[in-house]
Amino acid sequence: MSLVVFGAPLSPFVRKVRLFSAEKGLEYQLENVNPFNQPDWYRELNPLRRVPAIRDGDFTLADSSVICQYLEERDPQRPSLCGDNAQSRARIRWLEKYADYEVAPLATFTVFRNRLLKPLMGKVCDEAAVKGAMQEKLPEHFDYLEKCLGGSDYFVDNRFSLADIALTCQLVNMRHGGEELDAQRWPALAAHFQRIATRPALAEILQGEQQIISKILAKR
Repeated sequence: MSLVVFGAPLSPFVRKVRLFSAEKGLEYQLENVNPFNQPDWYRELNPLRRVPAIRDGDFTLADSSVICQYLEERDPQRPSLCGDNAQSRARIRWLEKYADYEVAPLATFTVFRNRLLKPLMGKVCDEAAVKGAMQEKLPEHFDYLEKCLGGSDYFVDNRFSLADIALTCQLVNMRHGGEELDAQRWPALAAHFQRIATRPALAEILQGEQQIISKILAKR
């Protein structure tokens, strides 16, 4: 097995690469790298010291979006997850970046970090920040994403793609932080999340994550 993914399992960006790889039918090995206590050698893989990074034989690469694009182009004979034409590819890239740049700061770096990571590190959860994210900031993003879905099961061309993976990976962290989508306010988005979360590839990943979370909660 030549493909190695470096990073922490609960990182939504690591999860994105793992899920993308699994859905492409690519075998990989996950090597845990703690984002907050990285070994010195990790700088050679990513000078920015962010996760994930990969090693594919002698080739190394960092950044989840770039990694997924590389894996897509590396094996063009496998089912495409990045679109089959210029418009579809652009739309998928847009929604992936929307998830990474707009949803992630709130779902992961506010809700998840405050509810799960801060207590683990002996810090106080900022419930005001969590409340602000859930009640004031995330709703406008959820409104937009609900509109993007319309009556479709998936975001682009009604086909499962990296856009669906990227958003779901952020919402998983929001759920890990104890918050759920309001299915009455955003029925299409909530149904989409459940649809992706129950796909076999992600269900298997989440089973392992839940074991990690149970250990975290037991330490409190």
